[in-house]
Amino acid sequence: MPSQSVIPAPLPAPADPFAAGHLGELTRIVSFDLVDAAIEAAGAAQKRVRRLPTRVVMYVLLAGVLFTGVGYQQVLARLARGAGLSLTTPGSSALSQAFRRIGTGPLAELFDLVRGPAAGSSRWRGLLVCAIDGTTMFVADTGANTGAFGRQSGRPDAPAGYPMLRLVSIVACGTRTVIDAVFGSYRAGETTYAPALTNSLRPGMLLLGDRNFAAAALIEQFAATGADLLIRCKNARRFEVLERLDDGTQIVAIGDLRVRLIDAQITVDLDPAGGRRTGTYRLITTLTDPDRYPARQIVQLYHQRWEIETSYRETKATILAGRVLRARTPAGVAQEVYAVLIVHQALRTAIADTALAAGDIAPDRLSFTIALTTARDAIHDAGLILAGPCTDLTGRIGRAALAAVMPARRSRSSPRVTKRAISKHRAKGNVDRTNYRTRITTHLPGIIDTRHDN
Repeated sequence: MPSQSVIPAPLPAPADPFAAGHLGELTRIVSFDLVDAAIEAAGAAQKRVRRLPTRVVMYVLLAGVLFTGVGYQQVLARLARGAGLSLTTPGSSALSQAFRRIGTGPLAELFDLVRGPAAGSSRWRGLLVCAIDGTTMFVADTGANTGAFGRQSGRPDAPAGYPMLRLVSIVACGTRTVIDAVFGSYRAGETTYAPALTNSLRPGMLLLGDRNFAAAALIEQFAATGADLLIRCKNARRFEVLERLDDGTQIVAIGDLRVRLIDAQITVDLDPAGGRRTGTYRLITTLTDPDRYPARQIVQLYHQRWEIETSYRETKATILAGRVLRARTPAGVAQEVYAVLIVHQALRTAIADTALAAGDIAPDRLSFTIALTTARDAIHDAGLILAGPCTDLTGRIGRAALAAVMPARRSRSSPRVTKRAISKHRAKGNVDRTNYRTRITTHLPGIIDTRHDN
């Protein structure tokens, strides 16, 4: 009997090793091209195709920010399922080796590519309004992290429970997109890190800062970039008066720099029955023309400095949910901080794009929390999102945010001291939890008082 000829069934095509590398809908902002360019710029391009290609490892680190309470193995599994793959997840050791292999460079390069003010960032009289400030973040309690970053300590025998790093950034007000950021050891102060951000300042920008940034040398460095400044200083600080202006403000000297000094008394009436608070603000600004830049408007504009405080809250309380950074080595911490900055920037860019497409809605009326939860959900069915090019500025994230537009911002006063949800200790001091409506009165020498009822 003649033997039968059997044609074997074709073997299934191997899965694309790059397919698990994505960030759901946020991939349109943190695109493959950008990630590959960052890898190339950092000299981390792989010489052979690995089971965990560098691009995929980058996206795992970024997606880990969206799922802060989930291990990286489970994060990779989510990315694979979202792309329609059936993937045997590599072990934690393989992922750790992959993170060490790519290093910090590609994440730093990627942050450099995505940072910057989004369309819709606040402008005042043609100036891009931005704010500078610093914050701290807790990192994993290891000897290496303690040595690299240090701990806060009130006295030698009572150090903080976790090592801490310091982050200083410049944020565009309105969109809260990150223009630049620098971070490192907690032992160094904000003013030590701030000069590293001067390369991102330029003419046409107005930088808002609190009293910590009023050092003369730092002001001169900022002003040398051509950017304008509006910085609060200590009320007791004395200056050499060069000229007294008709509106009650003064031109004073800071080194070789001529700046305008504005003294304002702010009275806040809390309604209902919250009492009254009065404070004095001493502001210095390079906006010296009183006709073009009225003092009253400058004082009101300074309030936008709080945009950066809100931005930090979005990062630490909303994205990280108060958690300690997970990396156990200084290099891993640097990777994670860059990943957090990149993801925050992507979410804020998505919100800004949505506000731009809508046309009549300010970015601060679109919920960051809704954008974050929708971005997480979009990871699980990314196949439709990744199927082809997208020209929709709104997308799923934007549509979810537009479905629950927040009311226009109202002036409110609430306590700065709050209880941490994961802390067993009570907040220091007596905290009034009432959120009061405010009526603000601004008094400037030589100018009629102005009231703002909210």
